[in-house]
Amino acid sequence: MFMGRYTHNLDNKGRLTVPVRYRPLLAEGAYITQGFDRNLMVWTKSAFEKISQRISQQSVTDPASRLLRRYLFASSDKVEMDRAGRILIPEFLRQAAGLDGEVVIVGVGDYFEIWSPSLWAEQTRLLQDAAANAQRFAAFDLSAD
Repeated sequence: MFMGRYTHNLDNKGRLTVPVRYRPLLAEGAYITQGFDRNLMVWTKSAFEKISQRISQQSVTDPASRLLRRYLFASSDKVEMDRAGRILIPEFLRQAAGLDGEVVIVGVGDYFEIWSPSLWAEQTRLLQDAAANAQRFAAFDLSAD
């Protein structure tokens, strides 16, 4: 499971050092996709394949399904870690997420996200609003049972 938050730098070739704790989860390979919040999402191979299968089961006659296919598959790439534990983030994805230099890596369970520091700061402000969180998350059952 991907958890925690890290700050790393992209090198001049667009490579990102993956946090050491995440590396074993990516040993089989990974996929990087454009996120839904102007961020990037990095999925394990098996998780991405499951999502791909679900999307592929949707009807191509549904306009929303076609848009989702385009959004996900046109903005995805397979990535592999090099010996130094780095992945190469394609230029088109770096541009889509506004990444240049420092990035914030955030574990969110089945995948991890990559954010520009300024956009992550906006997310942090949202997450620190206790009153809004009480309303946002009220419908979720977070009991351990």
